[in-house]
Amino acid sequence: MRAVIQRVTHASCTVDSVCTGAIKEGLLVLLGVEEDDTEKELEWLAQKLASLRIFSDDAGLMNKSVRDIGGNILLISQFTLIAQTKKGNRPSFIRAAKPNKAKPLYLHMGKRLSALLDKQVQMGVFGADMKIDLCNDGPVTIVMDSNE
Repeated sequence: MRAVIQRVTHASCTVDSVCTGAIKEGLLVLLGVEEDDTEKELEWLAQKLASLRIFSDDAGLMNKSVRDIGGNILLISQFTLIAQTKKGNRPSFIRAAKPNKAKPLYLHMGKRLSALLDKQVQMGVFGADMKIDLCNDGPVTIVMDSNE
């Protein structure tokens, strides 16, 4: 699994002019699922996302997690994160999980993060053409890969 994590002051997802999820302070997480991913990778990444200390403490140091600050998460499925770009100019998505595997893992990630934060995680719509609006705070952007 690959995730792009952005610390945001706010973020929202819109599909066909309807807002499917919106948050204030917290994390926008773009999630890509690979064909070989399992619950093991999901659990590792969920724990990391809930505990990643990228929010400022009183001294201005990145010492607090989204859980520590009572922040929110907007979780967006994004298979293009799995793109292979080494050869040619057209990305290959051959390693991306097919929808019948990726969608259940994406939905499970939402449930797992909700349990870890003890609050509802906001989500996009799997496979939809989504419009994401955000204000990156910092900017702070981190890429995590369960294979590394």
